[in-house]
Amino acid sequence: MEAIRRATAQAHPNIAFIKYWGNRDDQLRLPANPSLSMNLGALRTITTVTFLEEEGPDALILNGSPVEGPARDRVEAFLHHVRGMAGFRGRAVVESNTDIPAGVGLASSAAAFAALAVAAAAALGMDLSERELSILARLGSGSACRSMPPGFVEWVAGDRHEDSYAYSIAPPEHWALWDVIAILSEQHKAVGSSEGHRRAATSPLHALRVATAPERVARCREAIWRRDFEALAEIVETDAIWMHAVMMTSRPPLFYWEPATITVLQAVRRWRDEGLPVAFTLDAGPNVHVLCPMEVADEVARRLQRVPGVRRVLASGPGGGACRIPRS
Repeated sequence: MEAIRRATAQAHPNIAFIKYWGNRDDQLRLPANPSLSMNLGALRTITTVTFLEEEGPDALILNGSPVEGPARDRVEAFLHHVRGMAGFRGRAVVESNTDIPAGVGLASSAAAFAALAVAAAAALGMDLSERELSILARLGSGSACRSMPPGFVEWVAGDRHEDSYAYSIAPPEHWALWDVIAILSEQHKAVGSSEGHRRAATSPLHALRVATAPERVARCREAIWRRDFEALAEIVETDAIWMHAVMMTSRPPLFYWEPATITVLQAVRRWRDEGLPVAFTLDAGPNVHVLCPMEVADEVARRLQRVPGVRRVLASGPGGGACRIPRS
């Protein structure tokens, strides 16, 4: 059984400043609104894809352990699309290693499918541009398209499959902005993001959030370009609360926050009132991302570690885009 094609790639997760929540097309993962994010360079997923001449089911190995069920099926469905683009019929073995906790709102699927898209396309000899890879990754996980370009990234919602892609608005070195993450739970969330996206439109707040998102993206983009932390803090907190309000008012409602989540949010607001430059945001999970300038990141981490309910703290500055790397 001879491997005929193989490639390895890495990608980072991203933290959304302006959120992606709700699709206009669930199958194509066309988002209801544009969004904006920052890649997290300290966390990464490394994936090797090996295509074999023989036909049969694909295999997924995560951190050394075989994976079956919905996670493997999702990867196989994605690879089926890639094989169709390349005109290839063999099966694949996917070996992925990650330091990102899965299913807790830390964009593990974004890094996973961005790395998978790069590795699979390279292994099959497909010469795709960054924009084309972003579009491809989006089919596996919507936010994966934002992990493709480097640094600070905007996802254009688009009207068609070919128009919904992400691009970099500023490189990682543009701004030493840090994300200090308060890990409150590492249990896989009971309701995944895909189901949450399907529920979004049932909220009476969804349409207004979507209609006003472009204006928030523009304000956030300007704050990043100007490196204006005060302006960024106001808009990212507003957008995060709005997204979770949509979740909580969906039918059935979706609650990701835990008591410790509120404790951390209140602490961050108190620290800002005391003069520490901090702002919070949350993705689809209970864990809290605390944004701050690099020079106060250590102080923010120390304070978070003392907050009741915080299990551990991760920290990262801006990261690069998804890319092919030599197999170790």
